[in-house]
Amino acid sequence: MILPRQELLKGCLDPQGMEALLVQAETVLRTWQPSWSAFVSAPLREQALHRFSTLTDLHWHADGGHPGAERQRLCCWRSEDHHHPTPSQAAPIHGLLLHGNFLFDSPSPTDLRQALEAIDAQPEQLGDLWIRGDRGAQALCTPELAVNLDGRSSKVREVEITCEAVAVAQLQPPAHRLTRRLNSVEASCRIDAIASAGFGLSRAKVVNQIKQGHLRLNWEPVRQTSRELVVGDRLQLQGRGTLKVLALEMTKRQRWRVEMLRH
Repeated sequence: MILPRQELLKGCLDPQGMEALLVQAETVLRTWQPSWSAFVSAPLREQALHRFSTLTDLHWHADGGHPGAERQRLCCWRSEDHHHPTPSQAAPIHGLLLHGNFLFDSPSPTDLRQALEAIDAQPEQLGDLWIRGDRGAQALCTPELAVNLDGRSSKVREVEITCEAVAVAQLQPPAHRLTRRLNSVEASCRIDAIASAGFGLSRAKVVNQIKQGHLRLNWEPVRQTSRELVVGDRLQLQGRGTLKVLALEMTKRQRWRVEMLRH
């Protein structure tokens, strides 16, 4: 089978990431050996799985180390291969503890990723990373990176962090939220209004989250609180999950009835 490269790459959100997955798929077709990708972003994962779903000779499975993981690894195998990994078999993922005293200087996940990259971690080797109070953070990564970083130190501004490799079972990942359907009536379709209703936060707190870069629209950072949302838009808020706009309907009183899905 020859992959339709041009079709698969056309209009891709991440051409370089998609190219790596294409190389992986071609290798699987040639060798008949199942293969795991590096960690990929959620937008690339969704786009890749959608586009690859038309290729009947290949099957794919995603795993990020915990339910609801944003960054995941993709396993590819030939459809005729009866010895492929099953969804119950965990991906090659390891845990990482990041110890540090952040009582007076709270870091962001981006701060910690940059600190790890400063000691030779590659972005594609890192999965999800989350803050654990003021004593540091936890992360998921490739087994190779866990071995490389175990015992090593880096810095986030003036705070030193130390890495400790652990099994995934020793981590405390963010709670996986149950899917809920929500309804609200708002004066507008502005992002701050809908995010406030969907995530259960005050409008002021939502504005603050936007200013800090914690709220994303369709996986991209958003800075404008006045941005209007449309049906199909998805909001991601750090620590609070994802919100999808299912329906927007104007009422007789010129307000907006909003139907949302939160998970």
